[in-house]
Amino acid sequence: MLDTHQVGSLARGQGPEPGPRLAGPVIFYDGECGLCDRFVQFVLRHDRLQEFRFAPLQGETFQPYRAQLGRRGENTVVLADEAGLHLRSDAALRVLGRLGFPWSVVGRAGRLVPRWARDLGYRLVARVRLRLFGQVNACLLPGSAPGRFLP
Repeated sequence: MLDTHQVGSLARGQGPEPGPRLAGPVIFYDGECGLCDRFVQFVLRHDRLQEFRFAPLQGETFQPYRAQLGRRGENTVVLADEAGLHLRSDAALRVLGRLGFPWSVVGRAGRLVPRWARDLGYRLVARVRLRLFGQVNACLLPGSAPGRFLP
């Protein structure tokens, strides 16, 4: 199992290859979570450059990464970009940082908070997210954003 610092280095060739190389940043999300669905919808609305693509954690695109991340890749958001794999608050803040003003400022400011504190908050919300935001009964349809959703 990899520790948190190794995850980010995988795509830079400093360890075993985590999975297939993906063109552009990909956000892996829980396809059954209402909060995750809202996050994906938020990114779709604010991603002016349309650089992000999306794939559910339950889908085939994420499967090569599952063995490397183990349980740490469950019930969280994972960002795969040119710098590697990023989990939890690191993933969310990196996404915000790429969305442009004002979200890029929020993303950079959020990274001033120590990771342990950010991830503690992330885990607390993750624990109650289904009770607060419910489950999604239908996946996002790729037709709503052609070419941006991976299996």
